[in-house]
Amino acid sequence: MQFNGDRRYNDYSSFIKATFKERVQKISLDTGFTCPNRDGTKGVGGCTYCNNNSFNPDYCKPEKTITDQLNQGIEFFTIRNKTAKYLAYFQAYTNTYADIELVKALYLEAVNHPKVVGLVIGTRPDCISPELIAFLSELANFYYISLEFGIESTLNRTLETVNRCHTFEETKQAYELAKDKGLHLGAHLIMGLPGESREEILQHATNVSELPIHSLKLHHLQIVKHTMMAKQFKETPEQFNLFSVEEYIELMTKFIARLRPDIIIERFISQSPAHLLVAPKWGGLKNFEIVDRIEKRLIEKNFWQGSELKSGFLVKEI
Repeated sequence: MQFNGDRRYNDYSSFIKATFKERVQKISLDTGFTCPNRDGTKGVGGCTYCNNNSFNPDYCKPEKTITDQLNQGIEFFTIRNKTAKYLAYFQAYTNTYADIELVKALYLEAVNHPKVVGLVIGTRPDCISPELIAFLSELANFYYISLEFGIESTLNRTLETVNRCHTFEETKQAYELAKDKGLHLGAHLIMGLPGESREEILQHATNVSELPIHSLKLHHLQIVKHTMMAKQFKETPEQFNLFSVEEYIELMTKFIARLRPDIIIERFISQSPAHLLVAPKWGGLKNFEIVDRIEKRLIEKNFWQGSELKSGFLVKEI
């Protein structure tokens, strides 16, 4: 398997450059939608780890129109670089969980912005429909459309523990519905949710490799303030087994080696704001420093993406 540059895995920045031939920046958007495990449809309280303030930028406020959020986001990034193209990133909460006509209208407002070349839509696997997939598939004839499902774990007991209120079987059904429709299919996993062993976490790599995904986001479990998990961590810290930096780097190298080699790895790590982060605290290490150490460890172990795939595993055409 050939990877871009000196990396031993398929990295997202190389994929973006190859796709768009220039730098493209995501602009986060907040529609003000909620989730079925918040409004009582499936549950209340939302995911136990979730605090959207841990990743929403200041310009991203649901009381603003999509166009206003895009303009302010573009202004923010223009000061820092010369990016000319943008992806409208529907990020906060569940961005398909609303009346279908409203969802369509917001997506069309975004792609009609002159500097937007596509959409990235974050959602839950139990919140899509054939009608929505058909609409996105039509848009994909003219724009880059990425549909990203929050898998979080491939273990149903974990999904129940963190109050996701959907199953891994529903995740697989969602990808079956969305595959072969001209969409870039993404996935998100959280490493180290309560009760998961190291081997179970590594098994996630095998399980998601069997899905028709194109890209994957990974990050370690972070406990942030104003969440149910923060309360649980204070009351029963023994149910959590948070990674040290070295433990996480070691885990990631093994995870990469078990992952289907054509999957694009969008990230290994994310950082919650210091004023919200409860644990783990890694001494101010930046994302790029962690990534650099993962890449060095891959070289030390002579691992690369897919090098430890189980015998008989077939790479799927997607």
